[in-house]
Amino acid sequence: MAQTTRIERRSIDVVPVSERHGTPLNQLTLWFGANMQITAIVDGALAVIFGADALWAIVGTLVGNLLGGIVMALHSAQGPRLGLPQMISSRAQFGVIGAVVPLVLVVLMYLGFASTGTVLAGQAISRTMGLDSPNVGIVAFGILSAAVAIVGYRWIHAMGRVGTVVGIIAWTYLLVRLFTAYDIPALLGHKPFDIVTFLLAVSLGAGWQLTYGPYVADYSRYLPLGTSETKTFWATLAGSVLGSQWSMTLGALIAAVPAVTGKGFLANQVGFIGELAGGGMLAIVFYLVIVVGKLTVNCLNAYGGSMTMLTTMSAFQRTARVSTLARALYITAFIAASVLVALLASADFLNNFKNFVLVLLMVFTPWSAINLVDYYLVARERVDVPALYDARGRYGSVNGGALLIYALGIAVQVPFLAQAMYTGPATKALGGADISWIVGLLVTAALYYPYARRTARHPSRIIYPEGVLDA
Repeated sequence: MAQTTRIERRSIDVVPVSERHGTPLNQLTLWFGANMQITAIVDGALAVIFGADALWAIVGTLVGNLLGGIVMALHSAQGPRLGLPQMISSRAQFGVIGAVVPLVLVVLMYLGFASTGTVLAGQAISRTMGLDSPNVGIVAFGILSAAVAIVGYRWIHAMGRVGTVVGIIAWTYLLVRLFTAYDIPALLGHKPFDIVTFLLAVSLGAGWQLTYGPYVADYSRYLPLGTSETKTFWATLAGSVLGSQWSMTLGALIAAVPAVTGKGFLANQVGFIGELAGGGMLAIVFYLVIVVGKLTVNCLNAYGGSMTMLTTMSAFQRTARVSTLARALYITAFIAASVLVALLASADFLNNFKNFVLVLLMVFTPWSAINLVDYYLVARERVDVPALYDARGRYGSVNGGALLIYALGIAVQVPFLAQAMYTGPATKALGGADISWIVGLLVTAALYYPYARRTARHPSRIIYPEGVLDA
């Protein structure tokens, strides 16, 4: 119990072998619990609201979750071998200072997700307390998120286990309520297959998974050094895909009900779930379920976001260690910013901000392509870990070629975007189908691989800092 409640000492430094613990099963419960949440339900509902048949929306999000989940889980598999936060490892591709470019965009992304999630959880807490304004709930949720994220890794994994159990029970109950209240089978296959809306559903699922890429190894880096990468991969993939697909399936079915038509749900997501549960005390119970689900994923956002901020600052300070106090302050600053946005933002602003965040998704796919191609195909898992903290070392300060390919990987997606803020000409030619993430992955990988082969800076074997391997 003492170890569980002790504040985490590690931050952006390598986790020594003597402090490693856990099994790949921890990854399954963490990512399953993190995806059993209300925003994933909304993601599944959007596919139906935008015109897909519920059946094809479910199939499409499943395909997307699997494809995006494979990319996400490949990042997770790096954790046990390197013992590093995810974004530190990207210095091997972009350089110690050059890696700051994607880092800044990552911080904006997770601040956006944390802010919008805080609004939903704040509404749920305030409804539980019988308050009309969500402000008290927003602040309370921010405090809860900060407390768990500051204590760190062990508590976050514990939240994942709680979220898994609570989510399974609650989502099963909601599915039973749906099937008993409505003729759900009659709503499946009601519309013919449409490639445009099907690809939209695929993109919604894939995009959901790809957003975890920049911090997924943060939660596998404490696994023992000899932990099977294959087992870590499959546990992460299974947890994330099963949890997200369960939630998205529930969302697609909710949106397919004629009486709902998606509008009432999207306008009042928290209240709708409470009504679907049965109202009264059952509604209060489900408001708390919503809080548990959002708390799990918000702690991931706060912890990962603060790690990204620390990684950015450390590039200029040339340090591999950050004090426990500094880590806590960065987490507090991140949570405070997300709470402030949630309190001050109007409903219109939040909608616009979410659209902005969705557009930013295109920065993740080229980053993932570069990181994975380099780690698995070029370096073949051989990394000079001490050099990741030294701008004068093997990986240098800035890798201009990698940054140029990264920029091209973003730019090539623009004609294929289908977002509320912008629709590209290639998307219009395709009838509205958004395949930007596929283009971003394939083109970036194709450009980066030959470049990295010619300019490889990797060692002949993995090199750890002194003392890391001491048992």
